[in-house]
Amino acid sequence: MPRRASAPTTDETEMTHFGERAVPLVDKQGMVNAVFHGVADRYDLMNDAMSFGIHRVWKDALVARLGPPRQGTRPYRVLDMAGGSGDVAERIVNASHGFAEVTVSDINSDMLRVGADRAKTWRYPDRATFVEANAEDLPFADGEFDAYTISFGIRNVPRIEKALGEAFRVLRRGGRFLCLEFSAVDIPGFKEVYDLFSDRVIPELGKAIANDEASYRYLVESIRQFPKPDRFAEMIAAAGFTRVTHTPLSGNIAALHSGWKI
Repeated sequence: MPRRASAPTTDETEMTHFGERAVPLVDKQGMVNAVFHGVADRYDLMNDAMSFGIHRVWKDALVARLGPPRQGTRPYRVLDMAGGSGDVAERIVNASHGFAEVTVSDINSDMLRVGADRAKTWRYPDRATFVEANAEDLPFADGEFDAYTISFGIRNVPRIEKALGEAFRVLRRGGRFLCLEFSAVDIPGFKEVYDLFSDRVIPELGKAIANDEASYRYLVESIRQFPKPDRFAEMIAAAGFTRVTHTPLSGNIAALHSGWKI
């Protein structure tokens, strides 16, 4: 049976980062929620503009790595966390020819609203459910899912270790963890161009397309605060996952992280 989610307890004096700002840990989730409530309806359009559409290639790579089956003796269940707009879930369902069952979970109700509306037009519209939930305290049973995916969402979680622990808990033995997240460009020359684009262009795109410069300035800053790939791999392993790997994408703009629950 699913367990009832409860709000994680927090020391009110504990601090964390919201972009480059130090903020009380208890305040971060509300601040992140405000960002995504504001940009939900233009979120995927902004992703196209910021990445010149390359985010679609990265998400295709995640689904190819997952390789969801097209048939089996029991349902193949995937939890796509922080996947409110549904673009990754749709890819998984289509790759499985409608066999996979995807639970799209997000803490932000506006992102889920956008995804649920779009799912009505999918080729397999009945293969996804949309559930509002906190990544740090999921309302799902132990071992409920065959795979857990999260794309560009884990850096916004206040307590990443708790979210990784929950991912491990809700996966069955033999389950797959896949995380697509921005990384740290490390190619001389390209790094300087990328930093300039991030600092100067992305906030202006946010202002022009989503009427929200501040939220996209936060997103740029949050990328720089996120642990480097080797450190994040250590965190994934510390949560209990084995065979942990990470693959750089597009000059290490992003990385695809993988782990197994054995």
